[in-house]
Amino acid sequence: MPGKCVWIPTPEYVRQTRVWQFMHRHGIPDRETLIKRASTDIAWFWDAVVAELPIAFFSPYERVLDDSRGIAQTRWFVGGTLNVAHNCLDRHTCDADRDRKALIWEGEDGAVRELTYAELFRETNRIANALKRLGVDRGDRVGIFMPMAPEAVAAFLACAKIGAISTPIFSGFAAEAVAARLNDCNAKILITADGTYRRGHIWPLKELADEAARLSPTVEHLIVWQRTEQKVPWTPGRDLWWHDLVARESNECPSEEMDSEAPFLIAYTSGTTGKPKGAVHVHGGFLVKIAQEVAFQVDMRKEDTLFWITDLGWIMGPWEIVGGLALGGTVMLYEGAPDFPGPDRVWALVERHRPTILGVSPTLIRALMRHGVEPVRKHDRSSLRILASTGEPWNPDPWLWYFENVGDGTRPVINFSGGTEAGACFLSALPMQPLKPCSLGGPSLGMAANVFDSVGQRIVGGVGELVCTKPWPGMTRGLWNDDDRFLQTYWSRWPGTWVHGDWASIDEDGEWFLHGRSDDTLNVAGKRIGPAEVESAAVAHPAVAEAAAVGVPHELKGESIWCFVILRHGFEPSETLAGEIKASVIASLGKSFAPDRIRFVKDLPRTRSAKILRRALRAKLLGQDPGDLTGLENPRALDEITPDHPSR
Repeated sequence: MPGKCVWIPTPEYVRQTRVWQFMHRHGIPDRETLIKRASTDIAWFWDAVVAELPIAFFSPYERVLDDSRGIAQTRWFVGGTLNVAHNCLDRHTCDADRDRKALIWEGEDGAVRELTYAELFRETNRIANALKRLGVDRGDRVGIFMPMAPEAVAAFLACAKIGAISTPIFSGFAAEAVAARLNDCNAKILITADGTYRRGHIWPLKELADEAARLSPTVEHLIVWQRTEQKVPWTPGRDLWWHDLVARESNECPSEEMDSEAPFLIAYTSGTTGKPKGAVHVHGGFLVKIAQEVAFQVDMRKEDTLFWITDLGWIMGPWEIVGGLALGGTVMLYEGAPDFPGPDRVWALVERHRPTILGVSPTLIRALMRHGVEPVRKHDRSSLRILASTGEPWNPDPWLWYFENVGDGTRPVINFSGGTEAGACFLSALPMQPLKPCSLGGPSLGMAANVFDSVGQRIVGGVGELVCTKPWPGMTRGLWNDDDRFLQTYWSRWPGTWVHGDWASIDEDGEWFLHGRSDDTLNVAGKRIGPAEVESAAVAHPAVAEAAAVGVPHELKGESIWCFVILRHGFEPSETLAGEIKASVIASLGKSFAPDRIRFVKDLPRTRSAKILRRALRAKLLGQDPGDLTGLENPRALDEITPDHPSR
């Protein structure tokens, strides 16, 4: 990774950040001291965060945490009661904030709506009352299969408000994937839409919801938001229009006082074996951790607008909603494809709605940079003051493209990483610190993160497992109906240690970097390397727009590297070009990691959150079962990967 800092904030800039102001109030002299104190004295830190933000409890907690049952079963804010919806909505309607913008939404078709806190409060209360009238009680599960729209936010907060548990489901899933999640949590209600727009076409959410409900015997009702006004199948008695339901409901619905450990969210991840994992998150821990991240990592204040390109079914959807609204700011939502009808859609959205904080995935930037800088430069981006990213490791060229062309080299790129099960970030840069390209800065505040070698010892300068050795408030309270899998997956390798499944490293300056999933690790003749490093070396060639590296069996080396490459405009596949790309990797990583094969492709399989699914590439190449593919945005990308059985 590059060793030179390209973002160096001025002392004046540093003093304006929320995290510096927190440090100043507590007499902490520098970032390193803050990280150390926050990760060693976790009770002090999280108690201070509650007071700083502040987080509103109905009844104060008696203890910050109780780990007497072991780190994996730690309870937070013990004895306290609160509600996510009260913190994100109700308390902002009691003063001048009620007329502040809570949401800005644009649909792919150009429709635009804005809701104040008072308006969102009323809509949330109406749907909450409707849910109660339909028999939804505390602890009941409600599926939300909707586009990123104001009604999705209202549904999400309404569930929290009445003590129900929401299950947001990716709006691009097929019916069987939706049903798998509904059945796993025994959902009582499914909230959906008649359809949503994607690349100029209507994605048939209602038809998919019908089929999912047919496969899910516990679903009693479908509540349908009328988005497209197309004609949809209807089951009288079961199916209910959103607008008919809320029209007869009261604008008032008090938020239930919930124990801090009461679940409010089941966030599903796609499993490699096809069985999704339902990460359970609770009112107290998730709220406090996420609000802290949005305040300190992307420096959000009431006057800010946060725009993350995501879906409610991915953890960044709840992250954006809970964090942005808990801090009293404005949350911006977009319904459709970020490059439709043209590659400048994201930058046009920025110019129209003036967000101050923009969050993207590295893959989205890699895809957009293929179109050059003109789509970016023709739009006004002066409203932006913070750039952010998560989802996967960066390559240096796309990171610098984002920093220099989107941010004009004058805004920090706040890169962070966590996960659905973590409910938060393990690693994060802070706007107050100098940043190297691709760096994640260091441990997210309050996280006792580390990098372990194969025997569980801290490693600096090499690549190892990203771990966490102390509890944190946002950690999942288990996997729904599968506690054994939770303990086996995350807590079984080393005592008292969460093993996240990511490769990470710490350089000589103390900067942290990610190197891909540890289960994607390439092991060539006993030498381990993360696929992201091979991909970075390939993308360094001027002809390469994107690359994905996978390991395939090899009779001598155990595993060899195959690299799938998307070319930039103006370049054509050839054996000569393949040789040049291979040479680029050798020049960067050495002959040991030279790819055995370069294969040119038009696209790579990726999820809606823009992660490249390397395991699917590898499985298709080897003629194996690729596992759960329901989260793919572009499953046809696998069609051009013909099975090829390398020597074993």
